[in-house]
Amino acid sequence: MKLLTSCAVAALAIQPLATIALADGHAPMQVQVMETYANIAAAKYGDSLTTARTLQAAIDAFLDAPSAEGLQGAKDAWLAARVPYQQTEVYRFGNPMVDDWEGKVNAWPLDEGLIDYVVAEGSAPLEAYDENPAAAINVIQNASFTLSGSEIDASALTPAFLEDTLHEAGGAEANVATGYHAIEFLLWGQDLGAYDATAGQRPWTDYASGDACTGGNCDRRGAYLKAATDLLVTDLEYMAAAWAEGGDARAEALADENGLVRILTGMGSLSYGEQAGERMQLGLLLNDPEEEHSCFADNTHNDHFYDALGIRNVFNGSYVGVDGTITSGASLRDYVAAKDQAVADALGAALDATQMEMTEMKLAAEAGLKYDMMLDPANEAGGALIQAAIDGLVAQTREIERAVAVVGLEPIAFEGSDSLDNPDAVFE
Repeated sequence: MKLLTSCAVAALAIQPLATIALADGHAPMQVQVMETYANIAAAKYGDSLTTARTLQAAIDAFLDAPSAEGLQGAKDAWLAARVPYQQTEVYRFGNPMVDDWEGKVNAWPLDEGLIDYVVAEGSAPLEAYDENPAAAINVIQNASFTLSGSEIDASALTPAFLEDTLHEAGGAEANVATGYHAIEFLLWGQDLGAYDATAGQRPWTDYASGDACTGGNCDRRGAYLKAATDLLVTDLEYMAAAWAEGGDARAEALADENGLVRILTGMGSLSYGEQAGERMQLGLLLNDPEEEHSCFADNTHNDHFYDALGIRNVFNGSYVGVDGTITSGASLRDYVAAKDQAVADALGAALDATQMEMTEMKLAAEAGLKYDMMLDPANEAGGALIQAAIDGLVAQTREIERAVAVVGLEPIAFEGSDSLDNPDAVFE
């Protein structure tokens, strides 16, 4: 159904931003766009919660009766849980409530030695421990430890302990103790095969009982895994409720007279500084598998694919849920088109082009060319796949900037990255 008559389109050039109305006399178009934006957020966080609860059930079943099959079931549930969550990341940057909360659930990279045993070839260089001594705590092995001069009782590995005491211990962001990537490490273990097709190879017996236990402290490892998973579910319950009807995040977004700034800030900052820069260009410059977003599971190609898809479906005002349910409505694309059809089409085409580059990268990874193999400096074809996706993200950011201008907003300062803006600084 066409949203605007030709007469309404002609009148848009002289109407102020907040008063562009649909031809049928219903709510102003910006209000409808923000309602769609909030509805998609609710659907995405709802799906993230649902899949996290499935992960929680799989982990509980595995810990009740550890087995190779149970560990694989938990891994499969973790991979499925990432699909909706990564599509929520476009709600960062423009929504302070989300940005302040996100570090608890998706922070990376992490110093694994904070949590569990590590082997030297997959660990941080020794000099890194001088900067972050907590990276050698191994809380699963040590029921007490000294942190910043204080003796810490770690006998009970509870969600509260992980969140309040261990996460970002000593004020170091690399001390990630909670969220998807802590759980990922506990399921897969370190990925020790740089530039090869293997992911982490943690044995299921790291959770076995008695003499079958490998890695030591299997009971504490299980307690940590359960606490981290339960905390992830609790955190997602909070954010799902915040975007549901009556939720604080939803109310804040809908009450914002400059709500479009939220949408465009999230799109531009995730496209440019966060994804193209910190998550992709940096790793490619350094040829460093440790810069993979999901390095333990070798799932980084999917992280990037679904991040890009999240940007695209917010612009188009349509999200396909994990059960096939479609959430859609008046979109930012509609709004931009009402101002300038060519700009809307150009941004839509740029988003489509990026998604195609992400698809090429995803298909290559699923065919055996894993993301860490693409980072190998000797693998020119793999590096080209990553660079093409980065270039697509940068190009779509330029189109997002055009959209900002055409809807009458002041320029938005998107998140930047030295890897894009000052590459020489990366090597200093």
